[in-house]
Amino acid sequence: MDKTVIEATFPLTFRKEEAAELGKQLKNRSSVVLVGMKRVGINNFLRFFLYHEKIVKTYISPTQKHLFIPVDLNDLVEKEIFPFWRLTFKRIIDALEDSNYPVSIKTYAEELFSSSIQSQDLFLTIDGVRKTLQKIVENGIFPNIFFIRFDRIKDAVTPEFFANLQGLQDATHGKLAYVFTSFRRLDILAPEVFTRASLSTFAQEMYMKPAKKEDMEIIYKTYKDEYKLTISPAIEQSIFDLADGYVQYFQLVLIFLHEGKKEAKTKAELFDLLLKDERISLQSEELWESLSEKEKEIIVKISKGQAISDEERKLGRYIWDSGFLYESQNNIRALFSPLFDYYIQQKDKKPLSENGSIEFSRKEHALFSFLKDHISEICEREKIVEAVWPEVEELGVSDWAIDRLVARVRSKLKLQKSQYEIQTIKTRGYKLVPS
Repeated sequence: MDKTVIEATFPLTFRKEEAAELGKQLKNRSSVVLVGMKRVGINNFLRFFLYHEKIVKTYISPTQKHLFIPVDLNDLVEKEIFPFWRLTFKRIIDALEDSNYPVSIKTYAEELFSSSIQSQDLFLTIDGVRKTLQKIVENGIFPNIFFIRFDRIKDAVTPEFFANLQGLQDATHGKLAYVFTSFRRLDILAPEVFTRASLSTFAQEMYMKPAKKEDMEIIYKTYKDEYKLTISPAIEQSIFDLADGYVQYFQLVLIFLHEGKKEAKTKAELFDLLLKDERISLQSEELWESLSEKEKEIIVKISKGQAISDEERKLGRYIWDSGFLYESQNNIRALFSPLFDYYIQQKDKKPLSENGSIEFSRKEHALFSFLKDHISEICEREKIVEAVWPEVEELGVSDWAIDRLVARVRSKLKLQKSQYEIQTIKTRGYKLVPS
């Protein structure tokens, strides 16, 4: 168990259906694509699955030896193929180092990694990954590589890249399994690379919907203790009702209550305060923008309580599969959270909902101030997150959220006729310069 990962302390009953299904696939050496709406809680679940000491024996096999290798693509500064393989190799080394497997494997892998770093050669790096995985398998260990936030590199993948992923499985005689996480199916992310036909034999799809009440109670208890929160029963129930299984909303609500800037005594008061919180609205906007135009139309109709045709259900299958809505047996539908439903209703009333304001919001001001403090310097995404979102840094901030906030500040600087402008430095970050 990793004591620094809070999810490692969760009881084994957490998301037990999802854990059992993922464990079954890995036992059979089947790769998996975990698909879910953005920030629904996939990473929260994976931290539990990766770091709880009893996962392998409970959900995979009591006798098999497994090595879990988490590769979080949020750690990629450059979203390109060579940095991807270099990061993957480094995370294999890290996983071996943290394991109690033979020193001989670790030494062998470290030597290969050192050679690949010195060469700065893509072929040698992939070859080093292959040889290391083969060595792991030769020692009776099953390697499992978790490519977390795989959708970050959707624009960089190629048929050759896919062939290399498959080649590593062949080199290990099918004993290597992958787990990809993404907000869309791989064939939707990169249809020219991942075809439905090729994926049918490569990986199984598994959708992660908003968590059940009992799973949210586990998260709540852990974070309540972590933040030392004292919450009335009425507000406590309101948190569950408003977030309704969506982990990012849930965590943002707890952070809001922890900050204690404004106190809510009723569900209605809490709801009103949350609607004014910029982090909540930005998260709702991220969900909205992750949908296709047709899916947006269907979501608006659902919010209005209008009928959905069979053709719309077919075209909007992702909405059902990912849990954007709940549907009862008598066809009564509702969006997964009142917070998101309110955003949709306001979006429908005011499609360009900026209220014409050219003044910076709190987060926009924080971003502008940080860039101005580092005028003419490249500010990397990681540093921007530290400066603008310190309260949610541990939860992670998406590329979309950063890019959207930058776009807002950039637009308002123009409206203000500012003497500054923001430049985008490809693969690096942003820079504020005199206009």
